[in-house]
Parts: sequence; structure tokens; C-alpha cells
Amino acid sequence: MWNYSEKVHEHFLAPHNAGSLADANAIGEVGSLACGDALKLYLKISANGIIENAGFETFGCASAIASSSVLTDMVKGKHVDEALKISNKDIATALGGLPKEKMHCSVMGQEALEAAIRNWRGEPAVPHAHEEGALVCKCFGITDAQIIRAIRENGLKTVEEITQYTKAGGGCGDCHDAIAELLAQELGKKNLAEIKLAPPKRLTNVQRMQLVMKTIEDEIRPRLIQDGGDIELIDVDGPRVVVALRGRCAQCRSSQVTLKELVEKLLRDHVSDDVIVEEA
Repeated sequence: MWNYSEKVHEHFLAPHNAGSLADANAIGEVGSLACGDALKLYLKISANGIIENAGFETFGCASAIASSSVLTDMVKGKHVDEALKISNKDIATALGGLPKEKMHCSVMGQEALEAAIRNWRGEPAVPHAHEEGALVCKCFGITDAQIIRAIRENGLKTVEEITQYTKAGGGCGDCHDAIAELLAQELGKKNLAEIKLAPPKRLTNVQRMQLVMKTIEDEIRPRLIQDGGDIELIDVDGPRVVVALRGRCAQCRSSQVTLKELVEKLLRDHVSDDVIVEEA
């Protein structure tokens, strides 16, 4: 399990301001279900720019839910200009810190806040949205503009850190060279070998089992529980992972979609790209 702070546990188990706002006049949406994390932030902003209320809907892990929850607390009562100064680091700090592998959740909160305020002002989507940059990571839809921004605002020094903050490079890995080139340009380095990720090591059976169990507990189960479902790990045989869907998921007509588009995809992202998920 990830080493979550007490604040993360508090906001995950009892999220503040969860749900949509019927009278919201500003909405910001970031991420996508296909990429594994999505956040819709609702704000009620007064005529003079004070954020009077906030709510959220999210599809994501414990860190995504906690980041969204604490963000809604942070923005209430603030003028939009003041709220725009909230950074992803501020969100993580308010939670008592996040695991480095989960920092992208705080970035998603910051981007949703910016998108909502721009929506209230009648402005187009945030400048670093997908359409404003060249696509670098096809797995998660991350652009060069998003990567460069994360590097500059968080002082990132390695490709691994960029993945932790943006998820770019966390899928198939084909974009690692492109990410390294962007990083090299930002750091003024010519030797890309200094900053590229080391070739992935072959997983032992024990390591694979541990990663599968961790991914199910930290990433998959929280999402299924939100919809009244659950999942049970039955067996791991090399790349073959056998699971059983429980609760509402077991009776759902789209269970095969859940297995392939959610369970298998997340296991491929976090364990290895050769994972094949089968239902018991």
C-alpha cells in the first residue's frame, strides 16, 4: 500500500463537498475515464468574484479523491484571483504530502480549478489543454505544454518525476525519448543519456504478484467500490491475471468492458504491458 497521510485518509474516507452543485456557474473538467483519472469541479462564484461554494465529482484513486476534496475546502471564500495562485504543491501540502507516484492527482486539481475559473470568465479552455500543445504521450493524452509546465513549476529533473506528476510515459513507454528531449531542453543538457529512464527490469513472479495486488488495492478497488462493485484476485500466472467481479459489477452487462478498459488497462500501466486479465 502507498504511505498515505492521515489527511489523505480523512478526505478519501469522508470526502468534503462531494457531488455536483445545482447552482454552479463555473465548471472545470480535466482528465478522462480512458486515461484512468477524471475530475469535474463545480464552483459557485459571486458577481464580484468570490467563490461561495464548491463541489466535485471524480473517477480516480484515493489521492485523486482526497486532492479534489481538500481543494474544494481551500477555494471557498477566496477571490478567483487568489484561488488561481493555488498550486499543485499547495494541494499536496494541505494533505500532509502525497506519495511521489501520486503527485499527478494534485496537478489534476490545479488544472480543474483553472479550467473552472476560465469557464466563469467566458474564456476558452486552459492554455495547456490537449488542443494547445503537441501530443507526446498517447496513452494518457499529455502534451508537450503540460510536460514543460510541470517541469518549470515543480523543478522536475528526471523522466521518472515527469511521469509521477503528469502520468506521461507511464503506459507503453514509447514517449520516453520525447519526454527526455523536452527535459533536456528545459535543463539545458545535451546528453540525453543522463536523464533517460533505465531499461525496465524483468519482474520476478513475486514482484509481479505484489504489483498486481497493490494496483488492485490502490487503483482498481476504490473505483469499483464507488459504483457499488468490488473485485477479488483469484490467481496470477505470469502475465495472466484471473479476477472475479463482485457486487454490482458482477451483474453488470458491461462487465467485460470493465475488465478490459479499467482492470486490464490499469494493470498494464502499473505492472507490465503484457498483462492479460480473465474473469474467473
